[in-house]
Amino acid sequence: MCCGTPSCRCSCGTEGHGSATGPARRWPGRVPAKGQTMELNEGLRGRRAVRDYTPTPVDESAIRRLIDAAEHAPNAFNDQPWRFTVVRDQRLLQHISDAAKVHLLDRPTADPRAGHLLVQLGDPAFHIFYHAPVLVLIGAEKAGPWVVEDCALAAENLMLAAHAEGLGSCWIGFAQEFLNTVEGRNLLGVDVAAVTVAPIIVGHPRTLPPSPPRRVAAIRWIG
Repeated sequence: MCCGTPSCRCSCGTEGHGSATGPARRWPGRVPAKGQTMELNEGLRGRRAVRDYTPTPVDESAIRRLIDAAEHAPNAFNDQPWRFTVVRDQRLLQHISDAAKVHLLDRPTADPRAGHLLVQLGDPAFHIFYHAPVLVLIGAEKAGPWVVEDCALAAENLMLAAHAEGLGSCWIGFAQEFLNTVEGRNLLGVDVAAVTVAPIIVGHPRTLPPSPPRRVAAIRWIG
């Protein structure tokens, strides 16, 4: 999951533009040829958190394919609790962006890493969704013991499917808390009990972030 800033270097390994790993490069536009599919390991290693998009709309058919991929995620007891909300209304996305920034700036934090985030949030020009043409919200009608895990697995499937389609995606952590407030739920027109887990932007990348270095995994072997 990404906090949503261009300089993000989250512990999850999401990538920011112009980070220490190197400059962003132009999106090559590689899409598997018709009748072909992207090899799994290539998809796992090639996906990036994209924060620079063209204004080109994403076809509804492509969005439906991404959601279909998300629905095939593993989930506890086969409950499949996820619900999907697709937001393409740019005025609404701007409204949510502005309101989420105010909400986060009003919340005190003791996190020493928050300094650059506060600067970003205080910039009136900063759009937490990076002007992406589509926001896909993955959530559930109500909280449950495995809802977060189930929806997070669905989100990973969706982001990998987006990469295989030649699209970019990014989990926008800045939006999560606000969308689970009364005001956020009202803007989305969902029930007061509804839970948003994964706000994922999707679009056609203008640039592709560099591949970040990965730490050597800490592995304990038992037996």
